[in-house]
Amino acid sequence: MLAPDSLVVHAGIGENEYLAVVPPIYQTSTFAFDCAEQGADLFAGKRDGYIYSRMGNPTVRALEDAVAALEGGHAGLACGSGMAAVHTALATLLSAGDHVICSESVYGPTCTLLETVLSRFGIESTIVDSSDLNAVQDAFRPNTTVVYIETPGNPTLAICDLEPLCKMAHERGAKVIVDNTFMTPILQQPFRWGADVVVHSLTKFLNGHADVVGGMVVVKDEDQYSLFRKSLNHLGGVLGPFDSFLVHRGIKTLSLRMQRHCESALKVATYLEQHPSVEWVRYPGLESHPQHEVAERQMAGGGGVISFELAGGIEAGRAMMNAVRLCGLAVSLGGVESLIQHPASMTHAIMGAEARHRAHITDGLVRVSVGIENPNDIIHDLDQAIAQSNSMSNTANAGEIHA
Repeated sequence: MLAPDSLVVHAGIGENEYLAVVPPIYQTSTFAFDCAEQGADLFAGKRDGYIYSRMGNPTVRALEDAVAALEGGHAGLACGSGMAAVHTALATLLSAGDHVICSESVYGPTCTLLETVLSRFGIESTIVDSSDLNAVQDAFRPNTTVVYIETPGNPTLAICDLEPLCKMAHERGAKVIVDNTFMTPILQQPFRWGADVVVHSLTKFLNGHADVVGGMVVVKDEDQYSLFRKSLNHLGGVLGPFDSFLVHRGIKTLSLRMQRHCESALKVATYLEQHPSVEWVRYPGLESHPQHEVAERQMAGGGGVISFELAGGIEAGRAMMNAVRLCGLAVSLGGVESLIQHPASMTHAIMGAEARHRAHITDGLVRVSVGIENPNDIIHDLDQAIAQSNSMSNTANAGEIHA
């Protein structure tokens, strides 16, 4: 078995007609058959091959094989976005009358999918703090079919102890889906701890260059794969060959990038934790993180995302984001560039104030995706932005007093 550093380079690189070192881009919608009998066998599943790119494509398959190998899974299914992957996973495992337990700290549209779309089809959901195993246990019902976990959670970075949670779910007949986007398989492999399905937003760290939107579902065995493949073929939310090529290319540097993300994020988080204008910092690599012990056991690094809150709340946070120069003010994360955003007004605004409060997403919470720039440059940018934020706050306060 290759080490992760080697696997990212060679995973998904199979044989091809001309022994190309890089898998070719099969930019085609359909594939011709040698004869009618071959076409019939392919549709019947008697032969392995390609029919139509919605149902499978060699370039897409190379990416699927690569991510599955990195996760230690059986097979992958590449989807047109992270939410397409989430939808495919949930739609495959759920039926009317089923119940889902979901982490309260997840990507906002995941909650919205459960509470406003799937609920219309008779699927119930309970949102819980999945870092509290007692809360998860109390949420189980006789009809609980799926436990959906994002760990670390977005954007609070709450961490779920996967091994006991998976055991708890399996004892009650439920499947566990884990969103591993923040960690990637370089830092965390949920199948090792008992997960049944792993999902990713390929858009983030796996691609790493902010130029593709995509998702991935990874399953453990052939029976699961057949079931999920049928769902994805009919739902139609597949990834195209060119985007698959770009993500596969990005994965080749994943190990190197994650090492740099982790080193830089820890340095930035340590700076923020010591800053007098910062009320709190959440980063798994800090000893102050509430689930740091779980992180040390379950993960191989703290990742590249930091959440923190400025003294002064929402206005201070907005003022700071408007003052950054190096960090890009944008949603998403996991690229080579540092990005900063305000979840309450951006990625998690769709959840509503009540749901954000329940998920501990405060109005002043700021999320930073630490890129691969020199960490001192990132710190300098954050430092000058906080200073400007403080200056604006002091000016506003003085004006109020004068008035």
